[in-house]
Amino acid sequence: MSNLLVIIQAPSNAPILRLAKGALEAEAARRGLSLIIKADADADPAAVWKSSSESVNAVLLSAIKAPAQPVSTSVPVIATELARVARETGHVLDQLFPDNVPAPAASQSASPKEAAESTESKFLVGVTSCPTGIAHTFMAAESLLRGAKALGYTMKVETRGSVGAKNELTEEEIAKADAVVVAADASVETARFAGKRLLETGTKAAINDASGLIKEALALEPSAAQSGGMKMPPKKARTGVYKHLMTGVSQMLPLVTAGGLLIALAFAIGGIYAGDNEGTLGWALMQIGGASAFALFIPVLAGFIAFSIADRPGLAPGLIGGMLASQIGAGFLGGLAAGFFAGYLTSLLNRKINLPDTLQGLKPVLILPLLSSLIVGLSMIYVIGPPVKFILDGLSTWLNGMQEGSALILGLLLGGMMAFDMGGPVNKSAYTFSVGLLASQIYVPMAAVMAAGMVPPLACALAANIFRNKFTDDERQASKATAILGISFITEGAIPYAAADPIRVIPCTILGSAVTGGISMVMGCKLMVPHGGVFVLAIPNAITQGLAYIAAIVIGTLVATAALYFAKRPLNQMNKAVAA
Repeated sequence: MSNLLVIIQAPSNAPILRLAKGALEAEAARRGLSLIIKADADADPAAVWKSSSESVNAVLLSAIKAPAQPVSTSVPVIATELARVARETGHVLDQLFPDNVPAPAASQSASPKEAAESTESKFLVGVTSCPTGIAHTFMAAESLLRGAKALGYTMKVETRGSVGAKNELTEEEIAKADAVVVAADASVETARFAGKRLLETGTKAAINDASGLIKEALALEPSAAQSGGMKMPPKKARTGVYKHLMTGVSQMLPLVTAGGLLIALAFAIGGIYAGDNEGTLGWALMQIGGASAFALFIPVLAGFIAFSIADRPGLAPGLIGGMLASQIGAGFLGGLAAGFFAGYLTSLLNRKINLPDTLQGLKPVLILPLLSSLIVGLSMIYVIGPPVKFILDGLSTWLNGMQEGSALILGLLLGGMMAFDMGGPVNKSAYTFSVGLLASQIYVPMAAVMAAGMVPPLACALAANIFRNKFTDDERQASKATAILGISFITEGAIPYAAADPIRVIPCTILGSAVTGGISMVMGCKLMVPHGGVFVLAIPNAITQGLAYIAAIVIGTLVATAALYFAKRPLNQMNKAVAA
């Protein structure tokens, strides 16, 4: 058996480190390699290797940024960045062990009995995805890897995050897997898993009980393999209004973020009337951000909602309906209506229209898009669009003319929703509402929502460091990473604390977030972009009333921290209560 020494420079609680280690362990087990992993946040990988006494056949040096490649080595050595190790594990090991590239499962030299035994490898695969692709995606992946290890399985998890798919599964890995777990809050294609035991669930379930999900997946019957024609995912994957909505939101967010920042830069360079001075840099930035990126985000929202419901045939009518909603002034509410209408209409037509086999190919590329686009377009212009525009105009007038009392109530409501389930449906409802209003140039709710979303992880991190006797060693050690997640507007950073003590932690964070949302709304803080945390303060004009905005975050964090002090009991008291 060949020995591989892996030396990694990365913090022990870094998600990418855990993903890389899990991928290495799974790939090494598949190749029959003996794996030695050394991880240190401070030591230089090359220096650790030179001082190492292990007898190995190859060495892998890795860090967040690729370390220097050693020269004149007695064994094969590769120095590469940690993200590549997690994403392209097989390719990296192919370079180190070119003679140990995995062969197809049915080797010519293997007897039928050996070939059958080799399939029972206790190997699992999974896919995780969430609407924003930032926190839940990787937390669910880590939880699945831990759950698989606890049950004696190796597992490889593909993460479909904000920058695309990482650690992608190969056909060979899927073929040898005993079961597949798809933990996703956004639409994920599952046709490639046909014929496997397939369990589909959400990221929250994977975070809370990965071992239970794996056991449930292993107990399932293999899904029926599909033959001929286009492979379609199981119907279960396509149900749920929330899941369809989040698919549209996840595709829309990059346009809103880029457009909002470009508009802010245009104001910084050319002033509030930057868009009026044709030919200037400020005008050009307004054309890119406002006239292009912002013009696209409602059509993209509607298009991908329809895509989630009806697959590719729903995309065209969804995009067209969303563009019409934008043009007639129905805004994001019209986009939502167009997306769901287009998706469910296309799905209905797909089921009802029966064609001879020789004409089936025309259905997804001609018949369904044409009929759906015609019906959706006429409905948006004559039936759906006008009343939705009336509702949006009324909402806009109310929001723009709010008195302090109304602003406070709305801020308290939106703020509390952001902390209620920390990335769940309630949180995303408040977030989607605020993002949608950006298209109508209403920026105050967005500021309140982002400020409130930062409070739960910041409060938990602060409380864990101040009231140390009320938190475990793991919670205190994780507090620094939690604080970074907090200032980055990743509310999910507080989930481990809430999961450990939900009855006490969640009400406290709701209180602090509500206070922050209320203060931000009353002070009239406006935010041009839907994400970025405190880092958007560095962008000129991305946020107004900057000092009041910071004060709102600080006050809400202190309120939640104080509430945690009174609500949480010292650990020794809790242990005595449990023992009694």
